[in-house]
Amino acid sequence: MAFELPKLPYPFAALEPSIDARTMEIHHGKHHQGYVTNLNNAISGTDAGNLSIEDICKQISRYPVAVRNNGGGHFNHSLFWTVMKPGGSPLSGTLKEAITSAFGTVDEFRNKFAAAGASRFGSGWAWLVVGQDKKLAVGSTPNQDNPLMDIAEIKGIPVLGLDVWEHAYYLNYQNRRPDYISAWWNVVHWDEVARRFAAAMK
Repeated sequence: MAFELPKLPYPFAALEPSIDARTMEIHHGKHHQGYVTNLNNAISGTDAGNLSIEDICKQISRYPVAVRNNGGGHFNHSLFWTVMKPGGSPLSGTLKEAITSAFGTVDEFRNKFAAAGASRFGSGWAWLVVGQDKKLAVGSTPNQDNPLMDIAEIKGIPVLGLDVWEHAYYLNYQNRRPDYISAWWNVVHWDEVARRFAAAMK
């Protein structure tokens, strides 16, 4: 079964001023669609056509680089759209307690996460993951790699991801990646992150 571009859960302009409408339109409709199209072409006629995107990522070393790049691009963006919402939502409950336990304070977590994104050379992603030890960790991956992949620098179940490719912010922020990261916190959908965290802890 071919993979499909997921519908955005909000209008293109809904995340302004943190992320502008034109960036969202190009990012979703051109970049993510490109990953989906190229992934479907790359897995056509292979056993990967019967797998979920998560299962493909978990054994990505078995597949050609086109599957790694485009499969990662599809998984990463599919997560990215869902962990944002207009106006964001408050961080609370069990997830807040787990973040405080792992990083000391919420501010320390935010600083560490922001640093992971800002210091990633070139293109990539910053992640909050639940590791095999069921503890939270922060890290980053290059290009469209993600923590599900068997070749990833940081491994675990991703519950929050931030795209730091230039196409995610350049129209509005140009080379000011730290400004983009700072503004992005205003649209984080912590309720969805908490849902993913609860599922990963089972």
